[in-house]
Amino acid sequence: MKVVDKAESVQQKVEIRIKEFGRGKYGRVLKMAKKPDTEEYIRTCKLAAIGIILIGALGFFIYWIWNNVPGFFKP
Repeated sequence: MKVVDKAESVQQKVEIRIKEFGRGKYGRVLKMAKKPDTEEYIRTCKLAAIGIILIGALGFFIYWIWNNVPGFFKP
């Protein structure tokens, strides 16, 4: 089998998988998926930012306690 023939067979397999992707178990999810509108996108970004800030603040607070409270951690 030549390299070109092997490449063509691999290409055909990939194309068949891509064509069947929308019909398989993920097809229903892809059909239901939609692009979020501006309001939904902004709300999601705000919630993600709040979560990042809260986790960062919690980490900083633990770091601050670890370094500034005497006797909190004894190596």
